[in-house]
Amino acid sequence: MKNKYSGYLNKLKPREIQSTIMIAFSMISIALMLVLGIALYVRFSDMARQETVQSTQKLMEQTGENLEDYLVSMRQISDAAYYNVIKENDFSNQDQNIQVKMNLLYEANRDNLRNIAVYNNYGSLKAAEPVAVQKEDPNVTRQDWFQQAMNKMENVHFSTPHIQNLFDDGTLRYYWVISLSRVVELTDNGVSQLGVLLVDMDYSSISRMMKQINTLNNGQYYYLCDSNGQIIYHPKQIQISNGICNENSVVAAGYKDGIYDERFEGEHRKVVVDTISYTGWKLVGVIPYSAFTHGTINIRYFIVLLMLLMVMMLVIINRVVSVRISSPIMKLNKSVKGYEAGEKPEIYIGGSLEIRHLGYSIQRSYEQIEALMKRIVQEQNERRKSELDALQSQINPHFLYNTLESITWMVEGERNDEAVFMISQLAKLLRISLSRGSTIIPVKDELQHAQSYMNIQNVRYKNQFSVTFDVDPALHSYCTVKLILQPILENAISYGVRGMDEGGEIRVTGRLEDGDLIMAVTDNGIGMSEEEVSLVLTDSDRIHKHGSGVGLVNVNNRIQILFGKEYGLIIESEPDEWTTVSIRIPAIPYTEKNKKILEEGWTYGSEEIEGRENGDEE
Repeated sequence: MKNKYSGYLNKLKPREIQSTIMIAFSMISIALMLVLGIALYVRFSDMARQETVQSTQKLMEQTGENLEDYLVSMRQISDAAYYNVIKENDFSNQDQNIQVKMNLLYEANRDNLRNIAVYNNYGSLKAAEPVAVQKEDPNVTRQDWFQQAMNKMENVHFSTPHIQNLFDDGTLRYYWVISLSRVVELTDNGVSQLGVLLVDMDYSSISRMMKQINTLNNGQYYYLCDSNGQIIYHPKQIQISNGICNENSVVAAGYKDGIYDERFEGEHRKVVVDTISYTGWKLVGVIPYSAFTHGTINIRYFIVLLMLLMVMMLVIINRVVSVRISSPIMKLNKSVKGYEAGEKPEIYIGGSLEIRHLGYSIQRSYEQIEALMKRIVQEQNERRKSELDALQSQINPHFLYNTLESITWMVEGERNDEAVFMISQLAKLLRISLSRGSTIIPVKDELQHAQSYMNIQNVRYKNQFSVTFDVDPALHSYCTVKLILQPILENAISYGVRGMDEGGEIRVTGRLEDGDLIMAVTDNGIGMSEEEVSLVLTDSDRIHKHGSGVGLVNVNNRIQILFGKEYGLIIESEPDEWTTVSIRIPAIPYTEKNKKILEEGWTYGSEEIEGRENGDEE
């Protein structure tokens, strides 16, 4: 018992050592990660803070450039309306031309515009686009944009967002706009006077630009105000308007471009300010100090990196250990795959006791399977040979009986010459039929057998039909199954030309086609319909009622037993015209080796077949 348990403990020791090493390396990795994390935490925090501020500045610079481009385009529209439309035309007699040009200008920029309007210094509307009905008594001279333009004539003025309240377009919709206004010189009846050009920009364009940068969820946001601190855009604009929350916009409006620390309503935050050219507007970015904690994501990445490093170290260690454990299994698997691929390697036997036992079991299993497969193949070959012999034996008695009966009639009728001829042809026929028990014979012998058979039949039927053999001599040296032409010729006589008064013809041809040997028997007899053709090789009862008793089904089965289902007979016929029965078998040169291989039941596609090249004519 002591030896038994000591052996059990010995088996456990390698596992305990492996666990100790893995735990030690895990603790070292964790300790190293903590030390490095603490040492670099401060630096990464500063870097994260600087990176957040720098990214905010870059984003604000880009947004500022977009806003400037948008406002410049609006100013260019105002310049075009003034210099190309208003200044060059007299409102008294060219109002139609002014309206057309303003319409063209509006249509070219309608995605960013709501209105273009011209007022004289008394607030009377001179022209507007799009054409709309001005609301009753809008009191234009009291509007901020009008007063700013008249007070500072040399400047272009941008208002804060407001609802457009000058025109009624019939849709009862209200649009938020930013008004660009300037003093212009009008000509009416040749007299110059001052007026105000109003361009209402669609506020949604600026709102959309600001919304695109207010997507962070860490408390950081951006807003836009004018030089007096009035809010132009703010993500919490509605709350500010309702007094729910406040913004330090008045103080921010006094800042120059730069970065500032401030406390507002008890919150410590950084403020980044960027001035928009031409307007004095301030783009302000607010970064609460709580948002900087999101910058510590870099530290988290670093910790994850250290953990991944530790995992990689453990993976390497585990790899070394697992290789020693799995190597015997992999070798065993490789040898098994070799068996599956058709090779015969030695089954690996090594490693632990369990793996060695498994190797022994697999080896014994393969040996037993191989022996079983050999026995099955042998039994199948013997069974196939027996089937061929049985099919072949059905042919000889029937024909021999009919021939001997004909010879008897000739002798009784003292037709001795014909009897001698019949006996000599029968002798040749029987010699080939027997073929020393062989199933595979040369094509030359099969043709000789067919000629002897037809010579006998011509005597029996008193030359009622003619027979022609047109076979390429090159086919004579190929293999064929014996006694496959005779049943086809018998059917050609019985169902084709026997009932004809005269002119019956039977033609036997042979050729090579795509690596196969094609022999065909054609008669000009009564033929068959398509339905009858389809039943010849499938309805065995129909075939056995006449002729040899075995017929075409027998021939087709014998060919397919030897060469496979892709070979056999093909029947074509035209009623009252002709019938052709073609035999397709592989073109295999007749040698003793090939004959032996085919006799033993190997398929024609075996690599051992000599001179066989699939798809090529020889």
